[in-house]
Amino acid sequence: MRDLVQKALYLGVGIASYAAEKAGGNLQELKAQAQKIADDLVARGEMTTDEARRYVDDLMREAQSIPNSNSEDTTSREPRRIEIVSDTEEEESPPPSQVDDLRQQVSALQEELRRLGRQ
Repeated sequence: MRDLVQKALYLGVGIASYAAEKAGGNLQELKAQAQKIADDLVARGEMTTDEARRYVDDLMREAQSIPNSNSEDTTSREPRRIEIVSDTEEEESPPPSQVDDLRQQVSALQEELRRLGRQ
């Protein structure tokens, strides 16, 4: 379950980054692409249909609020830094090999988003 949450989190980061790049683009196109990714996760059994629906809805709400945000420079091409804060004080840090695996997964997802953006 934790792995699923991590995958969903990294997918969200990637999609949010993609959404920021395409903020001036067609919002319906973004929703269709996000829905396709969510459908793929559902087909692989990594997410339920309810989670996918909530995820797409949350993503669309976030994408719509990005242009209205005056606190950040929306013209920057750099991705936003996201800090993950844990509620528990006793949380163990993952082993370095797992961190490296997660970094590779994020890189692969970012490359896939770039590839989809060029189509």
